Amino acid sequence: MFTGIISGLGRIIDVHDLGADAAHGKRLTITTPAGYLDDVALGDSIALNGACMTVTSFDAAAGRFTIDISAESLRLTAGLGAIGPVNLEKALRAHDRLGGHLVSGHVDGLGTVTHFAPVGESWELRVRAPQALGRYLAYKGSITVNGVSLTVNSVRDEPEGCEFSINLIPHTLDNTTLGSLKPGAAVNLEVDLIARYVARMLEGSAPVGER
Repeated sequence: MFTGIISGLGRIIDVHDLGADAAHGKRLTITTPAGYLDDVALGDSIALNGACMTVTSFDAAAGRFTIDISAESLRLTAGLGAIGPVNLEKALRAHDRLGGHLVSGHVDGLGTVTHFAPVGESWELRVRAPQALGRYLAYKGSITVNGVSLTVNSVRDEPEGCEFSINLIPHTLDNTTLGSLKPGAAVNLEVDLIARYVARMLEGSAPVGER
């Protein structure tokens, strides 16, 4: 589990094909801030742009680690198949503060940035989510965009999807990759875990034991 509070900015510096065709995944090498890997062990989970990955090797002194990502994960996520910056978050520990919201690290779908512009001291980000995710989005609810826990400011259902807006403060822009987004960019989305369960309960399923 994660919280959506980014703990470091990393960078994919090498992408190595694990096979000769599209059915194979890739091995990524990621650099981290100094000291970031001091408490990391082999097999630990680190979220990259909101996608939970397993550390397959690491060099704490050099500040780099590797992960293997499957072809299916590459197909269902954005920003993990090429060299470039990524948001990093280590898995939540039982005694950690829950500063954002409960995040599983499983990307539910890809959104598309439709608008990104300054509003006062902040920036307004609008994203069009797939229509299937619209039912989980609500005013003042939580959404994870590229691994960042954010609060929804507005929701508008459209024939081609569901557009929601977010205000990003300067601190978020300075400490995540969201400041480099542009209209048309694809982003990883994970809906609120509680909203998912509420939606399931409202589907009218028979109580346990009555099926």
